[in-house]
Amino acid sequence: MANRKLFVLDTNVPLHDSKCIYHFEENDIVIPITVIEELDNFKKGNESLNYHAREFLRAIDALSSEPLFETGVKIGDGLGRLMVKVGQDFHPDLKLAFDTRTADHEILNIAYRLARKQPKRQVILVSKDVNLRMKAKAIGLTAQDYRSDHVKDISTLYHGVRLHEHISEQIIDRLYAPPHSVEMGELSLDPAPLPNEGLILRNGRKSALATFDSERGQIRHVNKTGAYGITPRNAEQAFALNALLNPDISLVTVSGKAGTGKTLLALAAALECRKNYRQVFMARPVVPLSNKDIGYLPGDIQSKLDPYMQPLFDNLGVIRNHFANSDPKHKRIGELLDEKKLVIAPLAYIRGRSLVGIYFIVDEAQNLTPHEVKTIITRAGEGTKVVFTGDIFQIDHPYLNTHSNGLSTLIERMKGQRIYAHVNLTKGERSPLAELASNLL
Repeated sequence: MANRKLFVLDTNVPLHDSKCIYHFEENDIVIPITVIEELDNFKKGNESLNYHAREFLRAIDALSSEPLFETGVKIGDGLGRLMVKVGQDFHPDLKLAFDTRTADHEILNIAYRLARKQPKRQVILVSKDVNLRMKAKAIGLTAQDYRSDHVKDISTLYHGVRLHEHISEQIIDRLYAPPHSVEMGELSLDPAPLPNEGLILRNGRKSALATFDSERGQIRHVNKTGAYGITPRNAEQAFALNALLNPDISLVTVSGKAGTGKTLLALAAALECRKNYRQVFMARPVVPLSNKDIGYLPGDIQSKLDPYMQPLFDNLGVIRNHFANSDPKHKRIGELLDEKKLVIAPLAYIRGRSLVGIYFIVDEAQNLTPHEVKTIITRAGEGTKVVFTGDIFQIDHPYLNTHSNGLSTLIERMKGQRIYAHVNLTKGERSPLAELASNLL
């Protein structure tokens, strides 16, 4: 038993993953009673947090028996034991450091008392709250983030684009001539490309953009094709537009820093191929900056939401401005909005709908949890294309980071699938000033 670790869970862990108790292998788990009380406040509602609170409490209830509050109960085969600990007197050591008994401090108190009571056993506080982890470390407790869904090495995250040099001129010339493809076996690409991966093929004199069509076993030429007035300005944007317009690719992720054109390209592609879909949805999660609740904003619910949706309307305005007011394409955008064929809304308004025949763009996807991303994709019905855009290094969610957000997880786990494509945009195209600020500030 001394070799088994003892994990004390903070409330945000089950709110992030309702199945968390099954991810600690043979080690034991302690749930402070404060966590149960806090989860009770999250039971009602339709958000991801509410779902996880309900599911976790149901899992605890299914395990419930008298020893749950004493020696604990077995979680399952190959797993440790689960115990619920009721509140205890504040340890004198903690009174010196913390003068108030908040929920976080109650959890700290239980973890600290367990560590003092079992000095030969490693007691670890698990929390997604960096502040609570810092407090735990300050009083000598081991603390760590919940990592079951983390991308381990973000530096090796799939980019979706690869450069191959020393390609023969004959191969490059054939890509520019019908049928604009060569058999995979004719090139010696090491390592072998993944399905729909963008390939920059060049030698000292010529170059070509191509992608790997795994279904046909061919390397196919990629043109710098525009979409609804938007023309790709670099190779990565060309690969992104190619994937966004390809009806055979049902899932696309486009990542990159601010100003690289992620959202603009996705919206332009959706408008270009709108006739193939029943509707175009653009949505984004509402994550207030500085963690200020949306209720602080003045006005009715629409007035409160407008600031969060405005970036999407801004991108739509950029596309409209490519056409004269009298141009049918300019007028068509207004008609699509009026007819609800083009819908821009918070993600919470889309959640729960049946997504059949939809071109569905989810912006700022780095602020979604892996479970939320899974929920969205699993709602995709026949004829639906789902696009996630975001910057994995610009996260506003208080309990997510570069390794644990839904966009990073999606890229890591979906790479290599035939109906999936990813492109990471690196070059800012908004303006020289925006590019300079993004790089230096």
